[in-house]
Parts: sequence; C-alpha cells; structure tokens
Amino acid sequence: MAITDWPVGERPREKLMQRGAQALSDAELLAIFLRTGIRGKTAVDMARDLLSEYGNLRGLLGADHDRFCLSKGLGTAKYVQLQAVLEMGRRYLQETLTRSDGLGNPEQTRRFLISRLRDLPHEVFGCLFLDNRHRIISFDELFRGTIDGASVHPREIVRQTLAHNAAAVIFAHNHPSGVAEPSTADRHLTQRLQQALALIDVRVLDHFVIGDGVATSFAEQGLL
Repeated sequence: MAITDWPVGERPREKLMQRGAQALSDAELLAIFLRTGIRGKTAVDMARDLLSEYGNLRGLLGADHDRFCLSKGLGTAKYVQLQAVLEMGRRYLQETLTRSDGLGNPEQTRRFLISRLRDLPHEVFGCLFLDNRHRIISFDELFRGTIDGASVHPREIVRQTLAHNAAAVIFAHNHPSGVAEPSTADRHLTQRLQQALALIDVRVLDHFVIGDGVATSFAEQGLL
C-alpha cells in the first residue's frame, strides 16, 4: 500500500505538520528525507531496511560515500543531499552559539563540539575563539592527524588567536577510539598551551575531549 493510501495521521509528512518533528520515529524522519521508495517498498519500508542495515540512524549518517552508495535506492545525489543537511545542522548550532550572550550554556557548547568532531575517523584539534564577553568569534579546525593523534603547534595557535583578536579560547579534540578520557599527553599539551597563551593575556577556559557521543571537560575534571 502506498503511503498516500495510509490514514492521514499516519503519513510522515502530515504527522510532522500536525504533531512536530519530535513525534516522528527515526524511520519516519528518514522516509521524509528519502521522499520516495523503491519498487515494492514505500519510503518508510526502505527507511526501516536502511536502519536495520546500518544498525541505527547514526550509522547511516556517518557512512562514507562508497559505503552509502552500496545500499539499494541510494546514490551520490542522496549522499550529497544528506551531507548538506548535516552541515546545515552543524552551522545552525554554531550560529546559535555565536548569537548568544557569552557561553552561558555549557551543554550547548558541548553539543556543538560533539556534532563537529564525534564521527571523524582521524583526530582533529580545534579551537573556539572568544571575545572578552566570552561570545564566539569563530571555531577553527587547526590540526588534523591520524587515528592515533594529531601534532599540535602552540606557535600556530598563538598566531590564530592574535589574528582573531580573541580574549579567551576553548580547545577541543576528538579521540577516534570513542574513549573520551584525557591522556597524559593531552594534559601536558594543555599546560603548554596555557603557558603560551598566558604570555599574550589570553585565558584557556576549557579543553573538551570528544568521544563516542560524550565530551569530557578539563574544567569540570579540575584539570585546568
């Protein structure tokens, strides 16, 4: 039976309009993105099959191009559309932070950093540059590495901080292993960066280690 033959209250699009996106299941949300199904299957059926194939919504959204295109009914066009949707979500979170009056909501900052760094297959070290009222100036990905680590150069961080005329910073980097515990090397690096930035009167407010959906805060752990 085609979705258009379903009761109005059970059709994903109409359900979203009536009750809001939060009322939809993962399969229903994915079906709206897919728009159409394939021969013998509705978009909802196809969405359910994809969620079963990838384990969950995150598994599908994090698939690379080659893996994504192996699934029946998907292809480069859908992959490009999906990446655009994901990037719009990330930029929305960043703009929400940028418009806010300082970092009054640590959880919002945590969610943004997780969205940017969680699913990367390699380590990335980034920095939130803040003004003297702790409002976001910019988030920059400064260093990229391998699955095991990234080389971070304090001199470059000082240069970028001066270029942004930042008064404070928040560091963040991901652990591709999924474990969000700061390593000894992470602690030593943070101390070096604190010392370097103190010379130009810039405060390090926090350093987040991003793991599998979680972010460990140096400030909350008493490591700063």
